Amino acid sequence: MKLTPGAVGMPGTTSPNRTGDWRVSYPVFHNEKCGGCRLCEMACPEGCVTGDPKAKHFEFDPYYCKGCGICMAVCPVNDIEMAQENR
Repeated sequence: MKLTPGAVGMPGTTSPNRTGDWRVSYPVFHNEKCGGCRLCEMACPEGCVTGDPKAKHFEFDPYYCKGCGICMAVCPVNDIEMAQENR
């Protein structure tokens, strides 16, 4: 099926693609100083940061994290760091 620019495909015809295989770094959530503000969760462009703000514990989905570092950049208490992938 050929689509023209601006066309919308039929619902249900796309499939999720795991994008985490090509990242060069990943976030490490220390959860020591976390205040539960959820900025990391809200800022993630892939929606792969999840957690419990009451428990002040967050983590990322390794299958979809692209390693962009936005979660680290928005953390007001600097509780997230980026680590290099070892492959």
